[in-house]
This record gives sequence, structure tokens and C-alpha cells, in this order.
Amino acid sequence: MTRSVWIKADDTVGDWDVRRERITAALEAGADWVLVDEDDVARVRELGNINVAAFRTDGDVTLVDDIDDDDGTDARPDAVIVGKDGEGDATIDLPEDFSGSADLSTLRRDGETDLERGAYVRILDTAYEQFAETAAEDADHTIVIGEDWTIIPLENLIARIGEETNLIAGVTSAEEAKTAFETLEIGSDAVLLDSDDPDEIHETVEVRDEAERESLDLEYAEVLDVERIGSADRVCVDTGSLLEHDEGMLVGSMARGLVFVHAETADSPYVASRPFRVNAGAVHAYVRTPDGGTKYLAELQSGDEVQVVDTAGNTREAIVGRVKIEQRPMFRVAVETDDGDRVETLLQNAETIKVATGDGRKAVTDLEVGDDLLLYYEDTARHFGEAVEESIIEK
Repeated sequence: MTRSVWIKADDTVGDWDVRRERITAALEAGADWVLVDEDDVARVRELGNINVAAFRTDGDVTLVDDIDDDDGTDARPDAVIVGKDGEGDATIDLPEDFSGSADLSTLRRDGETDLERGAYVRILDTAYEQFAETAAEDADHTIVIGEDWTIIPLENLIARIGEETNLIAGVTSAEEAKTAFETLEIGSDAVLLDSDDPDEIHETVEVRDEAERESLDLEYAEVLDVERIGSADRVCVDTGSLLEHDEGMLVGSMARGLVFVHAETADSPYVASRPFRVNAGAVHAYVRTPDGGTKYLAELQSGDEVQVVDTAGNTREAIVGRVKIEQRPMFRVAVETDDGDRVETLLQNAETIKVATGDGRKAVTDLEVGDDLLLYYEDTARHFGEAVEESIIEK
């Protein structure tokens, strides 16, 4: 599931100066959407590049013919949302028969098919919960705002709506966002944050990122062989992030067994630390990516994403800033897993390349037969980086 963060920035939160500050904080934090009034769409476009959802309150999904404002800025939103000043926010009473709903009629009306549509519903009681379920049948996005009860209605909607819509839970803090993403162990697809605090906006985006990250079960395998071989084309992966002392990447000659290689965070008497770098191995080797796939090191280029992992198996993503490929002398390192599988990789013969062992961080030049080497092991084959169920022999 891909999670997203929406920031509420319509006229109910304050004047344009207040709204602009929220939108600017959303842009800086890396939020996915802002929810504004239709009149503000062009102004949001001028501030930066972000998905824009706009409240519609005139009962017409089709926008004006002139989609640009006076200076040529695109005034079309990416999604239109109904429910403000209507039945969704209880400005107008819900009809007993939902077939007479003005909001649902607007949501279902034929209009511009390239615009996504959504519903905004305050959950005041079970009738509004049912109204949200009905709206979800036609809405690309269903925003639900809990009032006195928040968790139970969200649990009900997560269980009932399923994959019909993008379910967005209204929250006022990063802590509430975390709860929304974890409810029923499935969580909402997104959150709509209503907060003026830039720190809260940043923290909510961090909660989104953490909710999407894997936690890997790393294990130790016994070193069978450490052999000096000739030179090969070695790849250094320089990221756009500073890596911590216990972080690195998973690389290996065989996709089923990827060795943990530390980032170059340690100073030495001869070489300064490069805490953004992982000296990852030879060009043929795999490196793990944030989607659970793999790429060949030779394929990496600036702008790609790679997975960063720490020795406890916690993961995050990093952007590749540069890849350096140079010919260097190499080691062939072979290990055996607990179930007797043998996996190998090539690592540069240099003191700056560190691996994680049962005795702690260790230079590959000091690695010995019998050491325990940390790796990620999964008994699966790969085809173009994707796990497949087929028989492949790697040796």
C-alpha cells in the first residue's frame, strides 16, 4: 500500500497568509496533496509542484472553460471534492434516502473525466458513516473526519470499503496519523492533517515514510572462503543522504543472499570518512531497492532510489547522487546459511570496506573463515529484479 499525506488549507483554517504557510510547509516536507478552495488552485500552482484537491460548493463538477488564470497559471485542480457547505460537513441535513443527496448527485455527475473526484464527510453518527460508505462507491478519494469517536468508525470503514476508494482519515497531529496508518493492522490509505505547525507537518510525512518501510529479518551466515582474486570493475554508490554508523546496503552476486556492507562512516588514518557512500562491490552484483526488488550495480544512475538498511533490519530509502565505477582488486567472499545454502559476492580488497560480523564491524581485509557475516536471505529467484517462483541455479 502506498500511503499519502494531505494538508488541509481551505478558508476554514484562516486567511491566505495562514493557508500559504501551510502549503509552503507541505511543499518543503514532501506532502502529497493539499486540500484548498477552488479559488486558491492557481495560487498553489505558483508556490510549487504538488497535487491539488479543491472543494466544489456550486454543485457542478465541470470547471469553467478557461482553465488558466490571468497570468497563465493552471487553475484546474487534480481532484474535486464535494461535501463542504453541504451534507458531508452537516451544513445541510442528510436526507433519509441517500438517493436524494445533493452531494452524491454532484459526485456522480458526468463531467471532465480526467479529474479525480472525492467526498468529504464528518462522521457525526452512524448515518454519516453509512453516507461515507455510499460516497465511497463513486469517489476516488473519501475523506472522513472523526468527531467524538475516531477509531471505531475508521475501523468500520477500513473493513467495509476495502479497495473501492482511497480512504483518507482526518488527523490533527503526527501521533494521530500514526494511529490511522496502523488501525486494524491495515490502516487508512492517507491522512488529512489539519495543523498550522510546520514541525507537525514534517513529522506526519515522516510517519508516512515509516509506515511504508520494510523491516527485514537479517541473519548471520558462516564464512567459508575469503579469496583474493584479480581486479574487477567496482561500484561506489554515493547517495544524497548521510548514513548512520550502523547503516549500509544489501549487495551480492546472488539475489537470494545479499551481504550487509557498511557505509563509509568511519575515519581512518589514511582516508576521510564518506558517510554518504557504500563501496558496494562489482558491477554484476545486485543491490536491494525500496520496493523489495533488486538492481544490478552497473544499472544505477543519479536519481535512482536504493534501500538503506541498518544492522537491526530497519530500512529507509536514499537517492543515488553519483555512481563511481573503477577497476580495483577484489575479494571473493563465500558464506553458508543455516540451511546449508552457499552464497557469494565480490568486495573490494581495501580496509575501508566494512562488513557486519558476529564480533561487530570488521574490515573485509580482516575477514576470516569461520566468521559470521550478516546478510539478508530469501529463498527465491529473480527475473529483472522481481521475485519469481522458478528454478534458477547460481554459482
